[in-house]
Amino acid sequence: MTHHHDPLAAGTHTAHIWLRAVADDLGTEDLTFALRALRAWMHTVRDRISVANSAHLTAQLPDFLRGIWYEGWVPSRVPGSHGIADFVEEFAERSGIPVGDVPFTAGCVTSALDRMMSPGQMNHVFAVFPDRLTSVLRGEELLAGA
Repeated sequence: MTHHHDPLAAGTHTAHIWLRAVADDLGTEDLTFALRALRAWMHTVRDRISVANSAHLTAQLPDFLRGIWYEGWVPSRVPGSHGIADFVEEFAERSGIPVGDVPFTAGCVTSALDRMMSPGQMNHVFAVFPDRLTSVLRGEELLAGA
């Protein structure tokens, strides 16, 4: 028996809308890269916020993206270091980009997510970070000696 209605179609469609928003902000048609950048953002941020902040943020994510958020997560290890150099290096490695591209890429992902989530959500998440790390996540250039 075949089913003509895919019960996961709506969730897939919503995840694609969010992924397309990230790709648009990155200025690319490469959805694989956009997903890699989104995953890098989610995992590097996730590992630096509390379990409560994580749950609050993920409540707004589409189901499929929420699954990516929790993929490989070890709640007993959070929140981790807020050091900017560690964040930038980890983000670059996870996304497969040069360190110098991290502010632009992270800023694009932040911008897209900021539009998709309720107003103020990013401010709530970033409130736990040092200003320099928030600057990178907002897409500002790395400061000398970061």
